[in-house]
Amino acid sequence: MEQWTAPQPGDDSAPRRDGADVRRRIPRTDAVLRDPRLLRAAGRLGTGQVKSAVHRAQQRAREGAVPPDAVADTAVALLPRSVSGLRPVINATGVLLHTNLGRAPLSAAARQAVQEAAGPTDVELDLRSGVRARRGRTVLAALRAAVPAAAAAHLVNNGAAALVLTATALAVGREIVVSRGELVEIGDGFRLPDLLVSTGARLREVGTTNRTTAADYAEAIGPETAFVLKVHPSNFRITGFTHTPGAGELAALGVPVVVDIGSGLLAPHPLLPGEPDARTQLTAGAALVTASGDKLLGGPQCGLLLGREDLIGALSRHPLARALRVDKLTLAALEATLTGPATPTGEALGADPARLRHRAERLAALLAADGIDVRAVASSATVGGGGAPGVTLASAALSLPERYAAALRTGPVPVVGRLEAGRCLLDLRAVPAPDDERLAEAVRSVEGR
Repeated sequence: MEQWTAPQPGDDSAPRRDGADVRRRIPRTDAVLRDPRLLRAAGRLGTGQVKSAVHRAQQRAREGAVPPDAVADTAVALLPRSVSGLRPVINATGVLLHTNLGRAPLSAAARQAVQEAAGPTDVELDLRSGVRARRGRTVLAALRAAVPAAAAAHLVNNGAAALVLTATALAVGREIVVSRGELVEIGDGFRLPDLLVSTGARLREVGTTNRTTAADYAEAIGPETAFVLKVHPSNFRITGFTHTPGAGELAALGVPVVVDIGSGLLAPHPLLPGEPDARTQLTAGAALVTASGDKLLGGPQCGLLLGREDLIGALSRHPLARALRVDKLTLAALEATLTGPATPTGEALGADPARLRHRAERLAALLAADGIDVRAVASSATVGGGGAPGVTLASAALSLPERYAAALRTGPVPVVGRLEAGRCLLDLRAVPAPDDERLAEAVRSVEGR
């Protein structure tokens, strides 16, 4: 092979090989694209992505960063992992529903359902009669079966949309009575009162930050009242001298009560006794319950509306409902979540702390044998996603030097942990057991082992 020398600093001339201009030896684009590896990649990523990688590789050769005969190899190395900019990560933060990581991971059944629904489906067609059918009819039936206290159900694209549709359909130009202690702000500066006022409804605030009584609501209710709204604070708690009436007390006041439970818990959970659920609220007298589908329910992003048939009917017939409707992939994923096996969120929530400790100790022993500074430690996980504020879950983690945090995030298999007391902790609560080996390999890759 001829000797190739990269240009030296300050040398503006093109690199040469035995006196020949290297640029003349850079292979043509069409020739590089005939490389079998790039032909296969074009079928997976598209011709545009592959051509872009080839052009960048050719530019590196022109700059002398790689030899001309390495253009194809360089193009292969520059290919993106997928056509999407989103990268799968291992969630070792100890936050089960991490908003920045997409909240609830879908179950294998839901992922399969999405794949099957990606092509033509009978989403709005009755195959027996050949006529148009109600969109989402099977998933709505599954949702009603999961919450028998709901006479009807409707779906929109997220939890905020559920409140927007409710306020728009029921309260434009009228009043929504709400406690001052429930006018919350959640992530990224999103404020509930701003959302409600934007629909054309008026807010009638009652009570104080820490105490609101049924009498406060009763005094505010009048001819202009559309409904009383109760909002689960989700990501904070007010403790001490506090009081707030339940849905049952408010339902006795004679106007519809809408309860935003937030986290999407459909029935009581023994580990989360303070978390409101749809069944309990509806049984107590709530006219409507709104919630998110990608939190404790463990499904795709969507907004759930459950309750009285007349109110659900008014919401589903409102013109805004069309703009807020979910697509067929969400319908498929949600139905599989409701009718299929346990979700990753449910499994993580119910994980046995002793089993988590055993996994952490086994992984720590394997990695320590490779000379890595690691140990198994006790840890505390949280629900996240605005669910069960203040509740901690006993867990176990791998403790590594702090420098591992950035290296793991940017590695071939991104792993996101958390920093605590100058160490990088990889909490196993939200890491499925089958991912233990991938996690270990990611840690080894930091040291090149």
